[in-house]
Amino acid sequence: MSSPKTHNTAQIILISCVAAIGGFLFGFDSGVINGTVDALKTAFNASSFGSGFNVASMLLGCAVGAFIAGNLADKFGRKSVMIVTAAMFTVSAWGSGIAHSAPEFIAYRVLGGFAIGAASVICPAYISEIAPAAIRGSLSSLQQLAIVLGLFAAFLSNFLIARGSGGTATGHFWLGFEGWQWMFWVGMIPAGIFFLTLFLIPESPRYLVAAGKSDQAQRVLARLSHADDSAAKVKEIKDTLKIDHKPQMSDLYDAEQKRIHPVLWAGIGLAAFQQLIGINVVFYYGAVLWQAAGFSEDDALLINVISGAVNIGSTVLAMALIDKLGRKPLLLAGSIGMAIFLGTLAVIFSQSAVVNGVLHLTPTAGKIALVAANAYVFFFGISWGPVMWVMLGEMFQNKFRGAALAVSGFVQWITNFAITMTFPIFLTGIGLGGSYAIYAGFAVISVFFILKLVHETKGKTLEEM
Repeated sequence: MSSPKTHNTAQIILISCVAAIGGFLFGFDSGVINGTVDALKTAFNASSFGSGFNVASMLLGCAVGAFIAGNLADKFGRKSVMIVTAAMFTVSAWGSGIAHSAPEFIAYRVLGGFAIGAASVICPAYISEIAPAAIRGSLSSLQQLAIVLGLFAAFLSNFLIARGSGGTATGHFWLGFEGWQWMFWVGMIPAGIFFLTLFLIPESPRYLVAAGKSDQAQRVLARLSHADDSAAKVKEIKDTLKIDHKPQMSDLYDAEQKRIHPVLWAGIGLAAFQQLIGINVVFYYGAVLWQAAGFSEDDALLINVISGAVNIGSTVLAMALIDKLGRKPLLLAGSIGMAIFLGTLAVIFSQSAVVNGVLHLTPTAGKIALVAANAYVFFFGISWGPVMWVMLGEMFQNKFRGAALAVSGFVQWITNFAITMTFPIFLTGIGLGGSYAIYAGFAVISVFFILKLVHETKGKTLEEM
């Protein structure tokens, strides 16, 4: 096994940054909807349910994209699938802004969802497959850093465009088009960059070995590490694959033990709990949430920008800690911290007065809610945000990584869809206080899940898993 000193670290980091642009687009496309919810409701004359479906429709595409991407990546390669996702991101950004009806808008958002779902599982998997074990956690965390940078870029872009449109997303911004349309069109810029730069990076050596292209794999490994080690590494990868067939979904079933591989259940749990703690309610409905708490639309969009900055800072901290402290300690700290601050928000929102159907916080309660909400985002950013994607990219064996990623990714996005669709219903039914109490309960349950089912993966090569 080569030492980390023999790796071409600068080139590996550069290649990982290109792959992580998929994460940036994942974050941008997920967050851009935040500032457009009310504008879309007005533009398409949507009901509360229809408004919720405008937001959540993308997530159905995400679930399908995540489910099929793993198998497609095993069949056609990680790089090829990422190139197709970049093209879909571009078309979705354009179409979402030009849509004239809710069905047309939903169709383009579902297409974007296919791209997000595929990028969410393929990009971190690709990074984990080219990264040395010693720094794999930090490099795989680039995916989450890119996601939160994308979210922040969407929040900031939405805020600036709304300011330029008279303080609202429904105002005219440029060339006779409304602000909400330009909010979507900004996404075409990073999508184009992603598409072009993907042609500059190599295919995953682990895919090449599985596809019977050992010579190409050896050349890629020689480029990324020391040439003398490449042949031995190819052999090591071969030893962990089922050489009689390409990876497929049936490999998830352990025929000897007559059961599904237990590690898949751990992956499914990680994917589900990352959404059950309610983080995307903040990212998708932040503007609606803070307006429901009595803030103006302009202030609500500014709060989104602040939360996005907190998310970036905490993710950078996680990148510095994940290969030193490990994955499991960060998950535990995050779950405990989120449970505390979600509980705080639940108490504040449940005890605040409702006037004419609108929640009104006292100045003191408003300040405490802002601090608690950003503390919640901070604990998510140092834990479940990056660690879940890192672990899904590295915890599965070579012989069924694509299939396991497909199932875990599908569960993650279906859970995301459920949380996103139910929040508007919760908001009108049990209010913000009841909603956050539910998310706090899931954060508490996640502590026991980590202690029971999650195993540390720090410092192990993919072949040692």
